[in-house]
Amino acid sequence: MRPLASASKQPFEKGTAIERDRRHPKATEAEIRRVVDGIDLATDAKDWELCRSYFKGEIFADFTSLAGGDPGRMPADDLVNAWKTNLYAEKLSHHMRTNHRISLEEERAEVFSKGYALNILKRATGSDLWEVWGEYTHTLERTQEGWRCSGMTFTVTHARGNEMAREFIPDE
Repeated sequence: MRPLASASKQPFEKGTAIERDRRHPKATEAEIRRVVDGIDLATDAKDWELCRSYFKGEIFADFTSLAGGDPGRMPADDLVNAWKTNLYAEKLSHHMRTNHRISLEEERAEVFSKGYALNILKRATGSDLWEVWGEYTHTLERTQEGWRCSGMTFTVTHARGNEMAREFIPDE
């Protein structure tokens, strides 16, 4: 295993995340990754209060390749409430991401990652599952409370399964 750059005797390369972390010790890549991954974990656990805590008050959202519409700024409460409506208790979901590429600049960060999501709906709507693969870009800002997500873009690369498993919302 290669030693961490901060533990080695090698000088820091100018402009690397490690150099920037040295100037801002709390701005670690692990903390930033925890926010991005925490959104998925809280969503699958349907812990909407925790999910909301990872976001700033207003965010930029672009899910147009998945759901149409227009990208734009919106209250984070609206995004989380939309997820809560769509991913109700009876609908199972599994989100995960990998290949995180984190860029840091002062009090801002950008995370590119590959993502996968599975929705399972056990209803008489045909096949009960829907899957999607794609690429995420999250933007984050350092706040007094720590790193918070200020934007999300998801670009679908592949999807398969029953769209009803993704779109179906029961009558209340």
